[in-house]
Amino acid sequence: MKTICSLFVLLFVSISMHAQPPNVSADKGATFGAKTTADDAITVDQLASIMKSRQGKKTEVKIKGTVTTVCESMGCWIKIKSTDGDMMVKMKDHSFFVPLALNGKEVVIAGIAEAKETSVDELKDYAKDAGKSQNEIDAIKEPKMELTITAKGVLVL
Repeated sequence: MKTICSLFVLLFVSISMHAQPPNVSADKGATFGAKTTADDAITVDQLASIMKSRQGKKTEVKIKGTVTTVCESMGCWIKIKSTDGDMMVKMKDHSFFVPLALNGKEVVIAGIAEAKETSVDELKDYAKDAGKSQNEIDAIKEPKMELTITAKGVLVL
């Protein structure tokens, strides 16, 4: 019985330790996920134009933008400043995470862009992960059509 309890405690501690953003710096030149460069990076607004011309089809991109929000629970997503509201960037397959220190930094993101509808449940989960109040979470009543990126790599500028 002691062995089972010990294994349960060890498993819980292990999971708890991994369910946090990495505690590393986000200094210029730091990369998360696949290595990428700033070469040929476009702006978020340029991406919006390209996606309209491609009618929302998935497109491989490299964009430059400023991080406005980082997932506080794991660092598994970020939001990038855009004129149409902040753009969601998820880390591909949760294969890497970013630190909270990335908030406010200018970055280059290499990944796949697509226009998609985000469900109410997903929007509420993102709001919770971002540390929003319960009133703000409860105010989310409708899905949202948005431009998103699945990031393969992030470079801090």
